[in-house]
Formats: sequence, structure tokens, C-alpha cells
Amino acid sequence: MESARLIQTSLLVFLLLSLSVSYVHCQATRVGFYSKSCPRAESIVRSTVQAHFQSNPTVAPGLLRMHFHDCFVQGCDASVLIDGPNTEKTAGPNLGLRGYEVIDDAKTKLEAACPGVVSCADILALAARDSVILTNGPNWQVPTGRKDGRVSSASDTTDLPGFTESIDAQKKKFSAKGLNAQDLVTLVGGHTIGTSACQFFQYRLYNFTTTGNGADPTINPSFLPQLRALCPQNGDATRRVGLDTGSQNRFDSSFFSNLRTGRGVLESDQKLWTDASTRSFVQSLLGSNAFNVQFGKSMVKMSNIGLKSGTQGEIRKVCSKIN
Repeated sequence: MESARLIQTSLLVFLLLSLSVSYVHCQATRVGFYSKSCPRAESIVRSTVQAHFQSNPTVAPGLLRMHFHDCFVQGCDASVLIDGPNTEKTAGPNLGLRGYEVIDDAKTKLEAACPGVVSCADILALAARDSVILTNGPNWQVPTGRKDGRVSSASDTTDLPGFTESIDAQKKKFSAKGLNAQDLVTLVGGHTIGTSACQFFQYRLYNFTTTGNGADPTINPSFLPQLRALCPQNGDATRRVGLDTGSQNRFDSSFFSNLRTGRGVLESDQKLWTDASTRSFVQSLLGSNAFNVQFGKSMVKMSNIGLKSGTQGEIRKVCSKIN
């Protein structure tokens, strides 16, 4: 009798804990957060991204990358958008970010429709999803209700993964944000759209080793001449090269196929295949459908990193300035 009571009590405690956890989670963000306060919020963001994309398709990978860079530093709080000396946007890893004008445009329209309601952090999360859709990628429901942060410091950008880092180092940085190895491989798959400058991988092509042809041995020998032609040893270091060879403007799983055949452009990308601890995840994402489904899941997880509550956050009137 006593043991039955203990079991019932334990179950009740478990249920209450489960309810409280989901309640806290739901309080943070939820799908349709603006359904009453600003019903057109998502459609305004979508049409704004679409208009900019039509005149400049590079904003799609730019906005996806910006959302990632925002979430990994201070959480998903639009701190990457803040202007000023020594803010996040002045740090080395963020100097190449693109798409600020899209967020500003969407914010201006939203302030006209629903003043002081929609956060810049939510605009960025929605714009990243819309950018993926515009490049023939998957659609997913974006939970909203984020607040904008009040802190932006260039020194915090060390939380961002680097293009020369080992898989272990990358996994540690993702783990610190509540993301696992599956999320790491999936989110790096966002490199299926977009480009990188020669300066970030040129070192792999020449004098990487003192033996053989001098290149990184993980580069497919038939791919090496193509990369060297695009990035000559003393050529333009700022020249842009697609990260997903043959499919840089289309969101698909060919990025992972390229890693399997030694055609990864960045060293950190190619390591996803050469490192045994992540290779199985790459293999599991070689089919477009599997990648699309997992990408949406991992993006939702990432978009809930470090959410601000209470006085930690605000709804900025202008995305580049703290109120």
C-alpha cells in the first residue's frame, strides 16, 4: 500500500515537473505569438525578404548566416544588429555579414503597422526561415516572442565556431549552446547556399603540407585545380567562391555529397566527413528530405538559445539602436 502511494506521488511530481517545464518553454516563444497583437507580422517580413531577394539573391545566405551569428553570441536577441564601437558587428567574424538593410526595412514597415510590438530578434528569425524557402529549401514554423537584448560586445564573438577549428572544438561550442553533434552537422549544412572569400580557405591550396602537391590532402585531387583557378596564390583574396560547388544558389543536400567526395571548400566543413564522430550524421543527411526535416528542427532549437526575459530585453524601435 505504502509503495503504491510512493509510486503515485512520484508520478504526480514527474507530471507537475513536465508541465512546468513545458509551461516555461511556451512562455519563452510560441508559434503565432503575434496572431492577435500584429496579425500581419510574418507576412510583412516574408514580403520584405522576397522583395530584396528578387533584386539581390545574396541576401538569402546573408540573413541565414546573420541569424546563426546572432544566436551564438548573447543568444537570439538581435545583438548582432546594434551599431557602435566594439559591438558584435565590428568583430572579425561579422565583418562580412549581409542583409542589415532587409531587417531595417521590415522593421520600418512593422513599426508603421504595429508600433512597439515585433522584436528585431523575431524579424531576424523569420527572415532566416523565409530566405531558406526562397532558395527552394524547407518551410518550418518559427516560434516567436523573443525580446531584443541590451548588450553587444565584440569580445563575445569568440563563441562563434572558426573555419580552422577541429570537430571537437566545434562540438564544444555547440554543446555550450544546448546543441548536439546532429545539430552541428545539420546547421553547417546551411552552407549549401552562399559563398566564402578566398582568404578563408586559400591556405588549404598552397603550402598546407611540405609533401606531395602542397595542398590539404583531404581535398579531392580533381577538385584542387578548380579551386586554384578560382583563388590563385597571389590573386584577389576577397573573391567569392560558392561553398556548395555546383549548387550554391539552391538549398539542397548536395553540400553533404560534396563533403563525401572531398569537395568541401572550408577546412571546418570538410572535417565533418573526415572526422569519424560526425561522418555518420553527414551520411544520414545525404537525402534532401532527411536534411530538410532535420534542418527545420535544428533551426528551431538554435533560435531558442539564450532568450531574454523581463528587463534583460526590450522591443527596439530601431534595430541598430538600444532604446
